[in-house]
Amino acid sequence: MERKTLLVGLAHPDDEVGAAGTILAQKARGDRVVVVWLTRGEMTEAFGPIPSDQVAARREEQGRRAGEILGVETRFMDFGDCRLEANADSAWRVAKLLAEIKPDGLITWGESWGRGMRHPDHQASGKIFRDAITLARIAKVVAPGQPHRAVVPVFTFRGAHSVIPPVAVDVEPYVDTIHELARFYRENIGFGDRAWLEQRLRLTGEQYGLRFAEVFDAWETRPGIVPHLLPAEPDFLSEHIHPDRAQ
Repeated sequence: MERKTLLVGLAHPDDEVGAAGTILAQKARGDRVVVVWLTRGEMTEAFGPIPSDQVAARREEQGRRAGEILGVETRFMDFGDCRLEANADSAWRVAKLLAEIKPDGLITWGESWGRGMRHPDHQASGKIFRDAITLARIAKVVAPGQPHRAVVPVFTFRGAHSVIPPVAVDVEPYVDTIHELARFYRENIGFGDRAWLEQRLRLTGEQYGLRFAEVFDAWETRPGIVPHLLPAEPDFLSEHIHPDRAQ
């Protein structure tokens, strides 16, 4: 079985709670998962009136611990919390990281108008990561690293008004660990209410005949119910780029 790499590209530590079951499902297959946060979430007021650099240090430690709970690799970049901009410079920086990690698939934020999901950093981080997939293919962008020209299918958190075909992941085997991660954040920053999370997983599951599920927009791959996102079956109606072409 060929080992895959799933990249989870997010804005803030704790964003990964919404994909925790999917992350665990991919790990259970024996694959590599790398969670990258573009900011350190230093604008939170969860720790009271302390300097932002101290908040950032605490959030980095939380990210490290979250990675241990999920059993995944974690990386932080140093973009400013609540100041993310989806521009060429940010996409170039992230493209270099993608060329290093060489993912086979990406989970990130999409374009949503749901409260919470429409945080400007969420919107910006999703575009940054999606743009970086293309830029990581270009040798002059990622030099002195090597370009990553494999097809990287995109999966984004699904908003209520999305018209993109959905892919649902059965996360029932991982519910206990999902709640462990949420409890960790709840105890440290007050986010991750158990009743809210339980209801979210159940209601999503009911839509697909499952007890518990997480759902994503499948931008380039077949929709449906899956045990894990990768390997993904291409949607041949979408316009995939040939792996050997630079752009």
